[in-house]
Amino acid sequence: MSKRDYYEVLGVKREASEDEVKKAYRKQAMQFHPDRNPGDHTAEERFKEVAEAYEVLRDREKRERYDRYGHAGLRSGPGFESARDFEFDLADALRTFMSEGIFGEFFGGAGGGRPREGKPRGNDLQVSLKLTLDEVAAGINKKLKLRKYVKCDSCAGSGSARGGQDAICPTCRGTGEIKQVSRSFFGQFINVSACHHCHGEGKIIKNPCPDCRGEGRLEGEKTITLDIPAGVAGGNYLTVRSEGNAGPRGGPAGDLIVVMEEKEHEFFERHGDDILFDLPLSIPQAVLGDAVEVPTINGKAKLDITPGTQSGKILRMRGKGIPHLNGYGSGDQLVRIVVWVPHKISPREREIFQQLASMDGVKAPSSERGFFAKIKESLF
Repeated sequence: MSKRDYYEVLGVKREASEDEVKKAYRKQAMQFHPDRNPGDHTAEERFKEVAEAYEVLRDREKRERYDRYGHAGLRSGPGFESARDFEFDLADALRTFMSEGIFGEFFGGAGGGRPREGKPRGNDLQVSLKLTLDEVAAGINKKLKLRKYVKCDSCAGSGSARGGQDAICPTCRGTGEIKQVSRSFFGQFINVSACHHCHGEGKIIKNPCPDCRGEGRLEGEKTITLDIPAGVAGGNYLTVRSEGNAGPRGGPAGDLIVVMEEKEHEFFERHGDDILFDLPLSIPQAVLGDAVEVPTINGKAKLDITPGTQSGKILRMRGKGIPHLNGYGSGDQLVRIVVWVPHKISPREREIFQQLASMDGVKAPSSERGFFAKIKESLF
């Protein structure tokens, strides 16, 4: 049975922040916990499913592999985890649940008063990257210049002037959180939200940096190199972690979403991993057959034309198409025969064609059914 998309399991978007992923997990883990659903096998399976999804999406390296390769990126192989790591049993799911510190909230504990460590995350960036068919077929390293928010060097991203010290937020007393306690049939629940005064940072800047005005970041440029694998297609996208806008006052950077666009090729037409090429043939070549040289995305190749080849017939060149993305092998090159009819001919050529026209062997089939049967035969 194929696994569901991990983002779908948690109900978050692919560009969701770490905090959003954690919040979605905590909500579903508490909803489907076996202690709240005794004897409910469906709830237990959902509990294991959300824990499995969270184990991948909370880990930056695993999430990056999953974004690029899907579930295949988590299977055993060079640089990958073993498949067993992501086949959770109930014990695995409960360990994940306990590691998140939800135990106190689940059973009505007050949770803490710890200073809040999280800082606002920078926004994600999305850019389009145009690729030629040759680049798609071979894979390529591309340099990309980005205009984005970068960390302020003057204050090292803190937002405070050199020597300046921050003050503890008087509203949340440095925790960055405002907590509201409520009771229900299931026990005590705690609703935690970011402090409106310090925006969840727990501190107030007393002496802002004059360069960034307390933001900890400035508009700037950065050039990065992207490794584009062979076989990508228009609409595919690559997530580059922490290459988006820098977060304010030392907060984590957002991600960069690179959406692929494919330029139209002069000769080839792409259909999945197959490519189509129209090959013009003269009437004698189609009638008598020939050995011709055909362009491919990797150079030129020989192709044998059998005598009597019909216009519209499609010949297949195995393995001459686009490499399969993150897999083995390649698609095929489809060569569609187009018999070329000259617009102008010499008197001698006209005489020859008139002689041919009188011969039964070159006449089109007389019956309509026979004609369309031959057309179908030439196409399939």
